[in-house]
Amino acid sequence: MKLLYSAIYTLGTKMTVHSSKVLGSALGTVMWNSLPKRRKLAVNAVQQHLNVNHEEATVIAKKSFMHNCRSFLEIFLVPKINEKFINELVIQYPEDAFSRIVANNRPIVATTAHMGAWEVLAGLLGEIGSASHRAQPLVVVRTNKNEDINELIFRLREGRGAKVLSHRNAVFSVLRSLKKNGIAAFLVDHNTKRKEAIFTDFLGETAAVNSGPAFLALRGKALVLPTFLVRDEKGGYKFIIEPPLDTTTLKGTREENIQQITRFYTDAVERVVKQYPDQWFWMHNRWKTQPRANDEVLPRDLYEKITPKSQL
Repeated sequence: MKLLYSAIYTLGTKMTVHSSKVLGSALGTVMWNSLPKRRKLAVNAVQQHLNVNHEEATVIAKKSFMHNCRSFLEIFLVPKINEKFINELVIQYPEDAFSRIVANNRPIVATTAHMGAWEVLAGLLGEIGSASHRAQPLVVVRTNKNEDINELIFRLREGRGAKVLSHRNAVFSVLRSLKKNGIAAFLVDHNTKRKEAIFTDFLGETAAVNSGPAFLALRGKALVLPTFLVRDEKGGYKFIIEPPLDTTTLKGTREENIQQITRFYTDAVERVVKQYPDQWFWMHNRWKTQPRANDEVLPRDLYEKITPKSQL
């Protein structure tokens, strides 16, 4: 199997933005037609959580399949991310998004989602880390049960200089990095186990949100920076950063502050999903874990009552 994955890696090095688009669309169409249960799950989720009719939900869900297959293939682009790639293909919002991060000397917990070209973000983080002379940027992810596949994915994600860590053993590495004003990135939009979850509203339904990034951001006295990379209509990408939350401004108990941070990055994901609904991972059962009778459900406006957003 290792020889197979080595061959896949070699073939993947020939991947371009254009070929990832063509092959991703083709693969997405195949998956749409061959996975009826996932297709139904995605259509129903779109219809319920975006409040659209079945026909519109079907269009959005089918495009989502294609976008997410492109995301899978774009992992082969990560080692190719450089200044030329960024200048030619990446629109920054705000216009000076990269320079804001590079110039900032605070520790940063970057939160993102399975949205748009999220695999390419690892390459952008590597470029930011190189330009800012920070500690090596960290990308914390869930691991695949297949060790060979996991090794291939980590190798590709680390191709531009970021360090990829399994979420199971990332705590101390992340805290050490934040202590040196480093950057650690997390995907915060997936379903999570009850013991790791804070329950709060996401797109109109209660969801289990991973509070681990909030805990680490609070311990590391970091800025929590919602960061996304979506595809634009011209074939390139749009790098989006939102105003961060400064965890040092929070005045509640540790538990209250973790809740506020969790609500903060959940709101950010919701905003970008509503803006680019066809680029999100709708085939994932996001609302699988539901609260029990004695579980607390956080209100949507929790953090807004206590602290404003800070600026980079």
